Amino acid sequence: MKQYQDLNTLLQQLLSQCQPLYSQGKVADYIPALAQVAPQQAAIAIATLDGNIYSAGAAEQHFSLQSISKIFGLVMAMNRLGDELWQRVNMEPSGQPFNSIVQLEWEQGIPRNPVINAGAILVADVLVSHYSASKTAFLTFLRRLIGIETIYADQQVYLSELEHGNRNAALAYLMKSFGNIEAEVPQVLEHYFHQCATAVNCQQLSRALLFLANRGVQPHSNEQICSRRDAHRVNAILSTSGMYDQSGEFAFKVGLPAKSGVGGAIVAIVPQFGVITAWSPPLNRFGNSVVAMQLISQLAEELGLSLF
Repeated sequence: MKQYQDLNTLLQQLLSQCQPLYSQGKVADYIPALAQVAPQQAAIAIATLDGNIYSAGAAEQHFSLQSISKIFGLVMAMNRLGDELWQRVNMEPSGQPFNSIVQLEWEQGIPRNPVINAGAILVADVLVSHYSASKTAFLTFLRRLIGIETIYADQQVYLSELEHGNRNAALAYLMKSFGNIEAEVPQVLEHYFHQCATAVNCQQLSRALLFLANRGVQPHSNEQICSRRDAHRVNAILSTSGMYDQSGEFAFKVGLPAKSGVGGAIVAIVPQFGVITAWSPPLNRFGNSVVAMQLISQLAEELGLSLF
């Protein structure tokens, strides 16, 4: 891994180089609250295991987690259910759009993996079924990982998702028809949309996921968040499935476990080093941020961060 005296300067240089890409994507508009986000914004942050944070751009600008929230829900469900979870959701790449109904029908209500929408809704069902106040439990977990108490769901985004979540409702009711959803569907969807609407910034998100770069231990608190085996499993799923239908391409070009969200963020785990988060709202046709992908790709190349 290459060493840089001033990572902040490198990040600023990369951000400047990516400015021409702002016009190449489109802000998510199927959730009206996301369509209102100003497109020409970008940020990148690195949190390292030794406690440092480096950043450039709008690294303190909050955005909704969206699908990146699936990582936190998955870890909570793994901690609560153990291996029983994998009887209800698989760990294979999908090869279909992240909200595919057809694939779920073919496979009799068993989602392909926990980071497509059907799988994350299944995980939300686990949380609703095993926590008396699952939305509060999710926020408490995230606050603990970041180390601050001022983490909340964006109510405008939450209500917008509730109003326009028909396709996710269809996935949930289809799984319910196969007996793979235990709680009431409206309650499951409320939890799912609430966790997706949780707002953080790049610095906070990088800090929150450091335990995945450190064999399950959160370095600033020395708390064992999950087992070493489960940290390995989450990183493996992110490597194969975390970037929707560009997961293979991202592994090929970058070689890091990563997860994107339609809020415009992408987070990449660098084991034994730290976590990179990049954010910019305009998305490509796969639902991945154009600028964030380029930022992480260039940074990984500059620092020699690939796992392979």
